[in-house]
Formats: sequence, C-alpha cells, structure tokens
Amino acid sequence: MTKRTLHRGLAVFWWLTLAFLYLPLAVVVLFSFNSANSSARFADFSLRWYHRLMGNEEILSAFGNSLVLAVVSSLVALVVGGVLGYGMYRHRRRRLGWLILVIYLPLVLPDIVFGIAEMAFFVQINEWTGWLSPGLGTMIIAHVTFQIPFVALIVYSRFVGLDPALFEAARDLYATPRQRLVHFMLPTLKPALMAAFFLSFTLSVDDFVISFFTAGPESATLPIYIWGAIRKGVSPEINAIAALMIAAVAIAAMLSLVFSRRRPH
Repeated sequence: MTKRTLHRGLAVFWWLTLAFLYLPLAVVVLFSFNSANSSARFADFSLRWYHRLMGNEEILSAFGNSLVLAVVSSLVALVVGGVLGYGMYRHRRRRLGWLILVIYLPLVLPDIVFGIAEMAFFVQINEWTGWLSPGLGTMIIAHVTFQIPFVALIVYSRFVGLDPALFEAARDLYATPRQRLVHFMLPTLKPALMAAFFLSFTLSVDDFVISFFTAGPESATLPIYIWGAIRKGVSPEINAIAALMIAAVAIAAMLSLVFSRRRPH
C-alpha cells in the first residue's frame, strides 16, 4: 500500500465518520424548515414551525427554565469548582488520591444512578425539614454537583501548566492575597474559566436524565418537554426545538474551544 493510497483511505474514513455523526442532526435541522404537518415527507421550506414556537407559552416557559438553570448552575459551579481546582493545585504534592476519586466519581457514574440518588436525597431532606421540594432549585443543585468536577479539572490543569516561579514572584513583590487573585490569578485563568463556564452551560442544556428526576411540575426544561411531546410522534415543531438546541450547544461548545485554546499575553 502506497502512502498516497493510505492518505486517501484515511480521508474517506474521516468523511464517512463525519457523515455518521452529523447526518442525523442535519436531517433534524432540515425537517424543522418543513412546511408540511408531518415529518414523513419534506414538502417545502417554511419558518412556520419557528413562528409557532414563539407563540407557545409552554415551550417558552421550558426555554426560560433551561436558560436559568444553565446560567445559574454554571456560575455556581464556576466559583466552587475554581476554588476546588486551586486547592487541588496547592496541595498536589500531598497524598490526595481520595480527593481525585471524589472528583472523578460524578464523571463516571451513570446519569440514571446519579439522578435517582439526587431525587432520593431531596425527598428525604424535604420530609425532614420541608425544604428542597422538587423544582428549579433542586435542579440547580443537582446540575452544580455534576458540573463542579469538570470545572475543577479544567482549572487544575491550567494551574499545572503555569510556572511555579510566577507565584513566588508575586509574593516577592509583596502582593497581598487579594492583589494576587485580582491581578495575577484571574487574568491568567480567564481562558480556562470561560471554557469551564461554557462547558458547564452545554452540559446543563443537554441534560435530561438528572433534570427529569429532580424537576417539579412547573420546572420542565426543553429536554423534558421534548421527551413528553415526542411520545405523540415526531412533529416538525419538535424538530425546530431540537434545531435551536443544537445551535445553542454548538455555539457554547465552540466558545469553550476558543477560550480553552487562548493563551494570556
């Protein structure tokens, strides 16, 4: 096999893989512009289903819940996960194998196990204290718990990539802890923090299982709404919702990639 043949074979494999991954998404987006009432055939291009979305209060409410849930949980996870990542870096020379296990555990647990555990915990707390009844608050807490490990690992990896002499230089210049935080650490960590936020946002918007187990009757998100509506059949309206979610997640993922690759000057 010549080198040229190998390159062509790899190129064909690459394009087939991309087609396998993205053709289903392309079909969903295409049929969201279908003018017909059914997804069985494509009649003509139309924006009628997007116009219907704008007038559907139930969908708008689910969209608002998804947005609030994603933004609030991502901000909380950014603060807690950032502090945890810094603590992991400061004490990296100690034997903290148990801490690494605790950080990685939410990443490898099946979502359904995590969701059931969160639901059982909130129900028990609610029975004891009357707090944490199912709703947007419990969903935010549940999302924060699986977002924190991602943020902590991203921040920790950024700290590991820094020259330790920079921290010594800041102390030698008599910078106070607040000055080191504001003028050195935050500007240095900005790309990592932005990437962690957008990754957390993407995970929250995309999540269904954990949201389903911790949601209340008035806190349905877009994934939950789609799951309830799709049992009646896939309609072009559902395709339109899915297309908007694909766009939102793709934008957040691209922003996360851009900020993760950016280096401070």
